[in-house]
Amino acid sequence: MPSARPVAVIVLAAGEGTRMRSSTPKVLHRLAGRTMLGHVLHAAETLDPEHLLVVVGHARDQVMATLTGKAKAVVQETQDGTGHAVRIALDTIPDAEGTVVVVPADSPLLTAETLHKLVESHELHSAATTLLTAVVDDPTGYGRVVRSGGSVTKIVEHKDADAATLQIHEVGTSIYAFAAGHLRTALQQLTTDNAQGEQYLTDVIGLHKDAGLTVTATIAEDADETRGVNDRAQLADLARVLRDRIVQQHLRNGVAVLDPQTTWIDVDVQLSADVTLKPNTQLYGSTTVATGAVVGPDTTLTDTQVHEGAEIRRSEVIGAVIGAEASVGPFSYVRPGTVLGARGKIGGFVETKNAQIGDDTKVPHLSYVGDATIGDRSNIGAGTIVVNYDGQAKHRTTVGDDARVGSNNSLVAPVQVGDRAYTAAGSAITEDVPDGALAVARERQRNIEGWTAERRPAKGEEPA
Repeated sequence: MPSARPVAVIVLAAGEGTRMRSSTPKVLHRLAGRTMLGHVLHAAETLDPEHLLVVVGHARDQVMATLTGKAKAVVQETQDGTGHAVRIALDTIPDAEGTVVVVPADSPLLTAETLHKLVESHELHSAATTLLTAVVDDPTGYGRVVRSGGSVTKIVEHKDADAATLQIHEVGTSIYAFAAGHLRTALQQLTTDNAQGEQYLTDVIGLHKDAGLTVTATIAEDADETRGVNDRAQLADLARVLRDRIVQQHLRNGVAVLDPQTTWIDVDVQLSADVTLKPNTQLYGSTTVATGAVVGPDTTLTDTQVHEGAEIRRSEVIGAVIGAEASVGPFSYVRPGTVLGARGKIGGFVETKNAQIGDDTKVPHLSYVGDATIGDRSNIGAGTIVVNYDGQAKHRTTVGDDARVGSNNSLVAPVQVGDRAYTAAGSAITEDVPDGALAVARERQRNIEGWTAERRPAKGEEPA
């Protein structure tokens, strides 16, 4: 990592991104759990710049609402080009000297390591400008890097390039390091004499060359890092690249990913060694999975903590805690506020919400448990419903330790079932059940002999 601290990082986030065809600003489209702008800021923050400036324009209020930490918005009232955007950002720190890094907000694959290497190279050569470039198979749409004797002379935008220039495969990435003083001077000299009628930041390279200043370039080791996003197809492509990068890192850290192509993991997800992820697994948000846990197949976890040795199959879990050696699924929906204790079970076709389920307690199948606290070593019979809503307010149900709730029960909150209490199958429990008691809340069975022959004769028969 470089010892020098950039005076500023300027992130260009003012464009409209019309090709995204979306009401969401382009830079706020998400991949792997962060916006594109969020990915860029995360990398930029590792440089620890004195100033972190985000140039905003289109949908500025939406973009500014996402800024955190030291990131400060600079408003570009009219989008008059990248050179203009950088100039107004520098105007907010008029006396600052040192290295200025410029990064577009739609480069979500850019890594901190590459930014550090760019700054190191810039300062090593005492350059006025250092470009980050990439060699790509298809340079269509990119500005071409024109060299003379290996030295960079200029960047020519695709729309302004002649036939010979279009054959160049080294492209500019819109990622630069500049010397602040030389940058200010060049920005004052920019014109709009080009196909777009804008002030191009790329023209700074030619101005610095004409002034006899040092212009260098560093070629990115991985061209994918420098790719930008103009439409949803490119966003999807970059999401796949980022997915592969994230999965490969977890594989190297000892996670078993059985089908990398169908496994999606957000950047902030934490996985311990010896976790197993089966096919069609998605892990989102702040999810953490501890050693020995098995997730999948066909499972989605969002903002969920999974403890050691737990297993979750064919289920969706959101904002929950799954205890050590507990099991969930298949086909269960575990909603926010659920805490499943160690060795507990949420079985097939079960839905839970805001439910604390104790150690060794089981909700095996076909049940709904909402706004409830269930103690340790209890069992909730099949088809049980916690009736938690009276049409105006939610109420809470409590079931004690070592309790047994019979199949096809309705627990009508607010109600308490005591320790070691039982409820009979088919009961609607509306009153508290004392410790150790059996609650039977159903009408006594009555058999009517001969009813079928009288009321439902077989086909072709006369009623009795």
